[in-house]
Amino acid sequence: MKEHQLLCGTVIRTRGEKRQFVKWRVQKPLKPMEQLCMDIKYVYIQGEKKNALLLTVLDVYTRSIIGQLLWWRIRKEQVIWLLHKILQQHKTKGVTLRNDNGSQFIAGIVRQYFLQQEIQQEFTHVATPEENCFIEAYHSILEKQLLQAVEFTDIEEAIAVFNRWRKFYNERRRHGSLSRKTPQQVWKGFNFEMSDQAEAGNAGEQPARNILTSEDAAEGANHAPSFTNNIFVAMPQKTQS
Repeated sequence: MKEHQLLCGTVIRTRGEKRQFVKWRVQKPLKPMEQLCMDIKYVYIQGEKKNALLLTVLDVYTRSIIGQLLWWRIRKEQVIWLLHKILQQHKTKGVTLRNDNGSQFIAGIVRQYFLQQEIQQEFTHVATPEENCFIEAYHSILEKQLLQAVEFTDIEEAIAVFNRWRKFYNERRRHGSLSRKTPQQVWKGFNFEMSDQAEAGNAGEQPARNILTSEDAAEGANHAPSFTNNIFVAMPQKTQS
């Protein structure tokens, strides 16, 4: 398309620090809550004749839905709201979170929030959805197994359905990429203590990207993250503009 001059040439411009783009096309975490990904998908509300937006945060290692928000608009305040809910249950220092270049994600207040929480935010290259393949695969599953089969009368019904879907997806749906296990089984079957000890013992050999330091491992050795069962699709409280 570039050779035939078919691209519009739009450049995304942001203020503040330069964005950190992905260095590795496919995320390869070694344990839960090490690498996350997030994206937004349209959800058509038949009864309202318009689209709502679904923001999802996935844990790449277990494919678990650890946060999901459905509302008419997803702005920078809603992104921070959802991440705040996740932070209430999980230690995220040193975690890498991958997203595309949506306006909600490149907003300065969001990027500053991630810095304060010591979350490494990385951006996919423009027009390269394959770099966020895990969330794209989830959206494909969601479209085929839920959205094509259900018509929502209003957003409240959609929220109730997505609550049930999250529980089914995390606790009952078996994944071929997880050796036919559920995300919950993979999460609960992971030995966090052995992983932290291995990281502490081999800290000097680990690559800098996406790996907790030995200090992080020592701090978190007795605080293994629990499997999330109560982060759910919800309507955020109205925020001050």
